Amino acid sequence: MAGFRSLARQVRDPGCDLALRRYSLRKCLEKFAPYGHRATWDHLCSRAGFGPEDRSPEPARLVAALEELEEARSVWLAYETDFTERRRKEKHDGLRRPGSVDDWHRLTWGGFGVAWCDDPRIHPGDPLAEVLRLLITALERDPGSDCPVCGGGRLIWRYGLDHAPSSGPVCTDCGILVPRPVLTPQALASARRGQLLMSA
Repeated sequence: MAGFRSLARQVRDPGCDLALRRYSLRKCLEKFAPYGHRATWDHLCSRAGFGPEDRSPEPARLVAALEELEEARSVWLAYETDFTERRRKEKHDGLRRPGSVDDWHRLTWGGFGVAWCDDPRIHPGDPLAEVLRLLITALERDPGSDCPVCGGGRLIWRYGLDHAPSSGPVCTDCGILVPRPVLTPQALASARRGQLLMSA
């Protein structure tokens, strides 16, 4: 099975058939898809300027989509490296019990669904790397009451998500499943009650 870098080389290779190049970009999303496969594909297509069903997009547009995905993957891999080092140090210092961020992180190892968007048509419009930087910053600071990606305060608890966990606070502005560790207990309780959180 081809790895991310091997697939990326095929996307860039002008000697490859255009259909293979498009297919290889789609296969990259099996390795790294921050919003989930379908929502990440929709995001990349809209940002690069081709349709999700376009079978023969311009090669330059495919490469632009790949470059955005690669930059975001670099951001996430750097975070995972830092996370691994931190946990190694904590274990060495006798802290064996992981925290809530660690529990969340185990579900997203490799970067799949770190900013899950259950509706593939509703996702943040900013570059993927910027979205991940905002999310990582939120994971490293005290919990708040707003979406860490768009700053929206309208969060509502949704059930039956096609993800693990299958329920949680979803931002009604940008569509992401907000990681529970970045929200205060009050924000989580309000979202569970079905109330929209409005920023003061």
